[in-house]
Amino acid sequence: MRYGNGGVGRRGLVAAAAGLVASLLVSGDATGLAGPEPGERDDGDGKHRRGGAGAEEFRGMWVATVTNRDWPSRAGLPAADQRAELIALLDQAVKRRLNVVILQVRPTADALWPSPYEPWAQCLTGVQGKDPGWDPLGTAVAEAHRRGLHLHAWFNPYRVATHADPSRLAADHPARRNPDWVVPYGGKLYYNPGLPQVRRFVQDAMLDAVRRYDLDAVHFDDYFYPYPVAGQVFDDDAAYEAHGGGFPDRAAWRRDNVDRLVAEMSARIKAVKPDVGFGISPFGIWRNATTDPRGSDTRGLQAYDDLYADTRGWVKEGWVDYIAPQLYWHIGFGTADYATLVPWWDDVVRGTGVHLYVGEGLYRAGDPAAPAPWQDPAELSRHLTLARGHDHVLGHAFFGARDVVADRIGAMARVVADHYPTPVRPPGW
Repeated sequence: MRYGNGGVGRRGLVAAAAGLVASLLVSGDATGLAGPEPGERDDGDGKHRRGGAGAEEFRGMWVATVTNRDWPSRAGLPAADQRAELIALLDQAVKRRLNVVILQVRPTADALWPSPYEPWAQCLTGVQGKDPGWDPLGTAVAEAHRRGLHLHAWFNPYRVATHADPSRLAADHPARRNPDWVVPYGGKLYYNPGLPQVRRFVQDAMLDAVRRYDLDAVHFDDYFYPYPVAGQVFDDDAAYEAHGGGFPDRAAWRRDNVDRLVAEMSARIKAVKPDVGFGISPFGIWRNATTDPRGSDTRGLQAYDDLYADTRGWVKEGWVDYIAPQLYWHIGFGTADYATLVPWWDDVVRGTGVHLYVGEGLYRAGDPAAPAPWQDPAELSRHLTLARGHDHVLGHAFFGARDVVADRIGAMARVVADHYPTPVRPPGW
């Protein structure tokens, strides 16, 4: 997600609505024993799904920790205060009749649990590598489950820092021990996805949490190769020279690097804990139809071409249990119309067994910088009404937690009143 202090969607910094539009212009299984129950359908793969409202529906809330976007409210709070804030967010999720919390536990190649691979996260104490005196991820899992919530651990695979100064990282940070793994780009630091040793390391670091905790799912966001920055080049020449042989061009090699991360992580999660899900919330546009006839009738940035993320391909290959595209645009938006993208994604998942949950830009509701439709408290509710007409949409996720709490113009309250009359279970896979 491009987001930040009001930002463009879980993953950028303030440029908010205007920033997202600018970037654009350049992203249930209810298993039966006999047959589908009333109101369900069988797509021919033996799995029975219930579209729209039903006994199972994904109702998620993202909790971003990078730059203290959603939680903790600031770095350096006492452990007891951090815990109390986290509990309050879980209680808010219950109050809003949500059932899944997607907690960012590896925001900048650091960890919200005692990891043997990476330092403690800076967002906790203000000092990367400093022990916060408690186990945030362990507490989050236990307290979420106590409230009947699922906990999805959200990892960012390749972002190392939201600045470009390696000396500001913890002294024992893997990026400092292995400077050849790191690429500065756009004022930030990234691990190089083209290095096999990097791919293995980030998987090992994330799988440590899978082994230690009773997670319901592993969650990736939209950051693989970074979003394009005008006038700058992501310098992976050496990696391409070493590992790019046999590919028609660098773009194909980069896509293969990301594909390998997704496919390998999927297989390794299932090998460690088969019941742990794996989901990704990519940028909402795979490709535009003007580029590829299989693409959507949109005119924005393309995940396949600009981020080297073949999001449609991951679904078709069955490498993910769910896909939650970030459709952070209003109904009728000419560049990327919500009403165009929902049916496009609905068709992509058809027959695959992959769940479709729609990522919703709650943070835009009431944002003075957002277009006029987002000033209407009913816009978000209309999204859910529209999505209910598509059988493969099994729920929604809302970005982000602070916006669920603040609910500037009552858009979230309207969603709850119109669509969430009672608590329900999230879908299983």
